[in-house]
Amino acid sequence: MSTDPLGTGSAVDLTNCDREPIHIIGTIQPSGFLIALTADWLIARASANLPEFIGWELADTYGRSLDEVFLPQAVHDLRNRTTMLRNEDAVERMFDVPLVAGKGNFDVAVHYSGGQIVIEAEPSRGSLGDVTGMVRSMFARLDQCKNMSAFYREGARQIRALIQFDRVMVYRFAPDGSGEVVAEACRPGIGQFLGLHYPASDIPAQARQLYLRNVLRVIGDVQATPVPVLPALDETGAPLDMSLSLLRSVSPIHIEYLKNMGVDASMSISIIVDGKLWGLFACHHYSANNPNFERRAVAELFAQMFCMRLESRERQDTMEFERRARDISDQLLGAVASDETLLRDPDWLADILTHAIAADGVGVWLSGGYAFSGQCPPTEDFRRIIRALNTTAAGKVYATDHIGSLIPDTYRFSDKVAGLLAIPISRSPRDYVVLFRSEMVRSVRWAGDPHKPVEYGPNGPRLSPRESFAEWKELVRGKSRPFTSSELRVAETLRATLIEVVLRLSDEATAERQQASDRQELLIAELNHRVRNILGLIRGLIRQSQASDPALAGFVKLIDGRIHALARAHNQITEDHWGPAPLQSLIDAEAATFMVDSRRIRSSGEQVMLNPLAYSTMALVLHELVTNSSKYGSLSVPDGHVTIAWNFSAKGDLLVAWREVGGPPVREPQRQGFGTTIIQRSVPYDLGGEAAVRFQESGFKADFCIPKRHVAEASGAARVIHFPKSGPGHVEEPPQNLLTGQRVLLVEDSLIIALDAEDILSRLGAESVVTAGSVDAALDLIDAARPTIALLDINLGIGTSFPIADVLHEREVPFMFATGYGEQAKFPDVHRARPVVQKPYTIGNIARALATLLPD
Repeated sequence: MSTDPLGTGSAVDLTNCDREPIHIIGTIQPSGFLIALTADWLIARASANLPEFIGWELADTYGRSLDEVFLPQAVHDLRNRTTMLRNEDAVERMFDVPLVAGKGNFDVAVHYSGGQIVIEAEPSRGSLGDVTGMVRSMFARLDQCKNMSAFYREGARQIRALIQFDRVMVYRFAPDGSGEVVAEACRPGIGQFLGLHYPASDIPAQARQLYLRNVLRVIGDVQATPVPVLPALDETGAPLDMSLSLLRSVSPIHIEYLKNMGVDASMSISIIVDGKLWGLFACHHYSANNPNFERRAVAELFAQMFCMRLESRERQDTMEFERRARDISDQLLGAVASDETLLRDPDWLADILTHAIAADGVGVWLSGGYAFSGQCPPTEDFRRIIRALNTTAAGKVYATDHIGSLIPDTYRFSDKVAGLLAIPISRSPRDYVVLFRSEMVRSVRWAGDPHKPVEYGPNGPRLSPRESFAEWKELVRGKSRPFTSSELRVAETLRATLIEVVLRLSDEATAERQQASDRQELLIAELNHRVRNILGLIRGLIRQSQASDPALAGFVKLIDGRIHALARAHNQITEDHWGPAPLQSLIDAEAATFMVDSRRIRSSGEQVMLNPLAYSTMALVLHELVTNSSKYGSLSVPDGHVTIAWNFSAKGDLLVAWREVGGPPVREPQRQGFGTTIIQRSVPYDLGGEAAVRFQESGFKADFCIPKRHVAEASGAARVIHFPKSGPGHVEEPPQNLLTGQRVLLVEDSLIIALDAEDILSRLGAESVVTAGSVDAALDLIDAARPTIALLDINLGIGTSFPIADVLHEREVPFMFATGYGEQAKFPDVHRARPVVQKPYTIGNIARALATLLPD
């Protein structure tokens, strides 16, 4: 057993090495010394070897101010350095600094630990000279690498040249915590570790956490005797936290591990990508070797730049893969939308899908029927897989590289099919497209047998069976090549395509498409338009709500309520093929959602049917009214109630009155939130009606006037539109100055989508954005101040934006159209060549369309 350095009475062995307190080990390596200062720069702790380096006896330093021990200029420089420590994990360094007269120069590091200032120093051992030129040359060689293997190898070569170790490896972690040597640079004659795997237990979890905080660790001599830091405990009984210490000593278990490998010195530099520990530069030397502070600092800087280059390369590869997959998804969308029977053709599906996600076979399960293409499991086993998938998270893509983890007894087919990715293609968990991957028999080369029984050494049970690090091979069977996170994201895109565009086409619509192709195109266009507008509404709600609600939990709850209000309205108006729905049903749904007694929301008025646009708008308005009343108004107290009454004006417009009775006293809010904006602006903006609210002390009141035309459904028309796709290397985040100096006219009949589009245009640098929801309002804005560019929604509910386009054309103002109708619309000849943006709006599709309008 290893001894307990803090005297806590607990020994460290294989059973608890994951909990060994290596960050408070209480000792340092003897190559330098450590001093810990109080906040007022008095010496509180020091390493026992302090006299060897500066000539002061340890007992004489305690309680002294540092400027009594170090030279005044050194203390001045150290104080300045501490002001540069910007976060809790920061470490500052100085090189070739005289600390004590007549004791030579030192390389120094300083950091904070709790409330103390920790200073570490090693004797200086020369300078690298032109460090800037050296680092620039190192980066240049790294950037010339053509592929990832060469990139890893060059990183190892550069680190080895700098620190002059016998062996430098690039060690990459797998998801299960094990690691593999993916590149290596070493001196001849010492053998190679390239391709070897190491079990997860080689690097315990708390060591991985320290690798994220202290990115460079060096052990100059594994045979050296650690030096204690005294006193071990402060006046509160706490040890010194040495997480960021450059000289921190090493766990005796790790020392034994290195000795078993025959390593006398080691160094590790963390490779951190996207904030996670991707791997390490693992460096070994077969005699004592302790690079000076300067070389270690340059190595750390190079590793940080290596991480940035690695992250950039991986992201570029991912973006290019996902761009190609999106294009394939678009092809799938177009083909299936015109002929949904293709879903039952596994050969066609396999040809399309395996261009996006590599697979050896495709199985389709639709309404209890099945079809196969390529390498698939037997029929009965496929049925078992489908039943097991139905027990997993419904509506989500599921992937595994080991089907045996999903169902038992896979030995009958695991030599042919070992992994799967299942894409649910219906709202309920019954229909799937399943991609299968064949078994990938691998010979894994381990550095020692990872399954070998535990052996005992001088420190108790060994951390790993490392008396010998001879290569040990293990044959891995029953598993496929794993599905990557990028492939899973692509699968989600394919799932959304299949569900939203194909499976929501009803059987009646299918029969009509078979009778007439013109009706087929109209139904598809209408479906696309509505689905895209709903997506745009949801996206706009999230964007606009986030800015006004700082509490994450409250924000999520708020958005969830709004989205559900839209979903409830959508269900009502789609029950009769997107037809009118009763206002009373909307009121009943809101009361049920908030579990409000129906007697507390009292409605009166004759039966009223609202068309889909008005129904969706009033769903949001009523949701906000009920939400606010439940929180602050009459529904927040037991005796309060709400009355909702409606009738028709002489013109035939629908008048709706909301009254709150018996609630707490009402005061007008000091700040208008997004919910109040919906109540006050949705009906005027979306429907061309009127809204008035009054915060009376006796109770909140609201009145709405919905124009007569909204008791009936509106319709639109269409033509073929070809939308531009992003090309290779396209930057997804356009420059913020794209619209600098531009005055933009935005014509959009949905308030929420308009708010979202306004945000996007402002992010692109527009000088100003003015918004109109109708033809008349847009023409008034053009007359008042001529815009320099315009974005026009084609369908405005009761008409189109073509009259606005005519005026802009006459005045030579560049503009583009927007639509949610997919690729069908009918344009006048004069506007046929105009750019078109497909909804929902994104910064990418707006920027690409703008690029065709703006001068070079």
